[in-house]
Amino acid sequence: MNNEFDDIRPYYDDEIPEAMQRIAYSEAFPLLSSWIFPGQDLEKVRQRVLSFKTTRAFQLGIMVPVNEQVVKRSITELSFHGFEKLSPDKQYLFVSNHRDIMLDASLLQYLFAERGRDTTEITFGANLMTPGLVTDIGKSNKMFRVERGGRLKDFYMSSRHLSDYIRYTIGKKEQSVWIAQRNGRTKDGNDHTDQGIIKMFCMSRPEDKIEALSSLHIVPVSISYEWESCDILKAIECYGSRSERYIKKPGEDLTSILTGIVQRKGRVDISLCDELTEADLRQFDSTTNNEYHRLVARLIDCRILRAYQLRPNNYIAHDLRHGQTRYRDCYTEVERDAFLRHMNRLNEYDVDEPDVLKDIFLGIYSNPVDNKNDFSV
Repeated sequence: MNNEFDDIRPYYDDEIPEAMQRIAYSEAFPLLSSWIFPGQDLEKVRQRVLSFKTTRAFQLGIMVPVNEQVVKRSITELSFHGFEKLSPDKQYLFVSNHRDIMLDASLLQYLFAERGRDTTEITFGANLMTPGLVTDIGKSNKMFRVERGGRLKDFYMSSRHLSDYIRYTIGKKEQSVWIAQRNGRTKDGNDHTDQGIIKMFCMSRPEDKIEALSSLHIVPVSISYEWESCDILKAIECYGSRSERYIKKPGEDLTSILTGIVQRKGRVDISLCDELTEADLRQFDSTTNNEYHRLVARLIDCRILRAYQLRPNNYIAHDLRHGQTRYRDCYTEVERDAFLRHMNRLNEYDVDEPDVLKDIFLGIYSNPVDNKNDFSV
């Protein structure tokens, strides 16, 4: 057993029973039980949770039902593409655009579990992994800790540690990994891969930049929501951060998690793009390291954006934002009216520049149209 990564790794199976004890007797358990298993006896659900001895048992017994409830209550259609391209005997690094704190990764794991494929390990921001219930659920669900920010030296060391762990997980533990294309969710509708993420992947194999990435079997993942997760909250945050550094309020991340779970999402699509092969990467062989990281990030962007599913809301927002009818054939009056009613919720917020807030909100939906067009040529 490798102890080098004890500070960030998920729970081992022998740690699951104690975690189940803490979860089953937590203050929030009755509420969680009633949401995941509506109408079922609390004590029977508690005993079921206490019976789980492995991560897999927890995921199949709790996380699959959680996602079933999410789909049933808030998603009208969950579509997926590209799963047939995965080899059953191969581990991958899934690099995904990031729109929802929990659901981007959780829905992908649900689709894997439903199709008999092993789930992946999942990155989990240190800001979310505070001691207590959230950490117990996360680490029982194959989530591992990712440090963010801090002093330059500390950030470098944590990035190298993370890079080593990802390579160890894929190569030695034989587990796939999910990671977002950037730190934090996309809040303005612009899905762009941080080239620092690519640099981090390479840190654990610095002597060969091509092999460093090709051996991780990177598969870009494109997830799109008809109704953007936490769109109102994202618009408010972007509005507040225009002139000053936005400071999150206590419990704000939890609010975003819960809002993302319960708010309507309409149609959701998850598309697995083509793997980044050695041939794909070899075309950048003669570049400097910084340029290599930038070009690989752009290649991931290209695949994610080409696979992104635009919906009527995207075209409605684009026409409204630009005062045009360019995409009028892409939506109906009923869809336009529904979008306007939803956008009118912004009127509940007392801000100095309501038109700016409205433009930010429209950008969340309209920017994917422009970005997809940029990569379609």
